[in-house]
Amino acid sequence: MITRYALFQGTVHDGQTEAFRAAVLKELVPVWKRMPGATAVHVTFGDSRDEGAPEFPVILATEYPDMDAVQVALESPVRIEGREATQSVLGRFYTGVVHHHVTTAHHYQLQGN
Repeated sequence: MITRYALFQGTVHDGQTEAFRAAVLKELVPVWKRMPGATAVHVTFGDSRDEGAPEFPVILATEYPDMDAVQVALESPVRIEGREATQSVLGRFYTGVVHHHVTTAHHYQLQGN
């Protein structure tokens, strides 16, 4: 399985954390869930971090079965729509950068936890 991460490294404007999170869930997640070929979308909000670590208010992980599916998604009109929606939300609530990483995932289910 391939996971494409969007790492939102930066800060949410003061006093806007809840509004930012609500906008991500309402405006961005519906678009991200329509990415062609995606099998799962995980949206995580940063709550704490190690001292001195960079801040990641949001991390998006989108799973795909293979690199061909990633390529189809990257070339799709939904990606353009998602980019525009993301810029709208970020412009209102966020200062920082977004960078992407594509990884090969290995999952291990734990028994009894």
